[in-house]
Amino acid sequence: MIFGVPKEIPPFKDIEEYRVGLSPMGAQELILCGAKVYVESKAGIAAGFSDADYEKAGATVVYSKEEAYRRAEVVLKVRRPQQEEYSLIKEGQVIMGFIHLITARKAFLKTIAEKKVTLIGYEIMQQEDGRLPIVIPFSEMAGKLSVQIAGRLLESPGGGRGILLGGVPGIPPAEVIILGGGTLGCNAAKTFAGIGANVYVLDVDRNKLDHLACHSGNMKVTTLFATRHNIEKMMRFADVVIGAVLLRGKRAPVLVTSDMVKTMRKGSVIIDFSIDQGGCVETSKISPSGKFIYTVDGVIHFCMPNATTLVARTATHALTSSAFPYLKMITELGFEKALTDNSTIARGVYAEKGEIKKEYSP
Repeated sequence: MIFGVPKEIPPFKDIEEYRVGLSPMGAQELILCGAKVYVESKAGIAAGFSDADYEKAGATVVYSKEEAYRRAEVVLKVRRPQQEEYSLIKEGQVIMGFIHLITARKAFLKTIAEKKVTLIGYEIMQQEDGRLPIVIPFSEMAGKLSVQIAGRLLESPGGGRGILLGGVPGIPPAEVIILGGGTLGCNAAKTFAGIGANVYVLDVDRNKLDHLACHSGNMKVTTLFATRHNIEKMMRFADVVIGAVLLRGKRAPVLVTSDMVKTMRKGSVIIDFSIDQGGCVETSKISPSGKFIYTVDGVIHFCMPNATTLVARTATHALTSSAFPYLKMITELGFEKALTDNSTIARGVYAEKGEIKKEYSP
């Protein structure tokens, strides 16, 4: 099996992409399994991986994006290909990455169909028990990262409320509302509560709320059902709102309306991690310029579709480690047999030989 690892192209003008689709460690392990790996020069440099690191691992460094694509049977991406890459995609090629087809350009869908490409979306690969094996570590990272982001945005110089998340004796801590009690929401809740913030988690799934209640121990985590009444009430006193809603392969539901945003305190913060799937807050957006931090009605919004790129080295290691068992199977069995034999990979198919599955059509 021949893998190609092109350097990622930023999705928007002002949003950089530092992650890479495969670490040198992953390349070495795949090569030991009998694969060939071609890596575009400087593909991993922003994540701290040099061309020499890849060469030492046994990979071949190539000096154009075109060569990384043209040599590969399977292209390993972090995000779906950008417009500049469409012409480089080969007939019948397999592309793996966080595809988020629901928000893809029509030109990308046309390219997939015309070139009979097979698309594997890491975000919809699903195990028998319903777990999303490659999404989980990224959700964990985003949940923990949310505290760093929120703390910085709340600071006075950027227009934030000027409050400390954990408070100090005699001064109350921040009020943090988390929409979604899955992996991201759970990690965010425990991290915020761990520094002393008051945390409220809302979800429609009683099992998730029970799980969170059992694992939050003595920390300040209150769970509520995500009814419209509860969301409206929470928004009025929130200092930080975290959007952590995930519907596998589908557009995120809008839980927070623009009218609710207007009731929030000036300088409060919304971090919408659902933005890759359209966002769960009505005022969440990515502007054509790629500006992902902006203010609406005095409320600071953070809507970065690739937020874990802020910790690119950790993210690349996490991606490689979680995807490796499936890449190893593809190497040893061939793609077609791996797709047949492994239901987790099969559930990750957005498009097979150019035919987009109906349930994922935008």
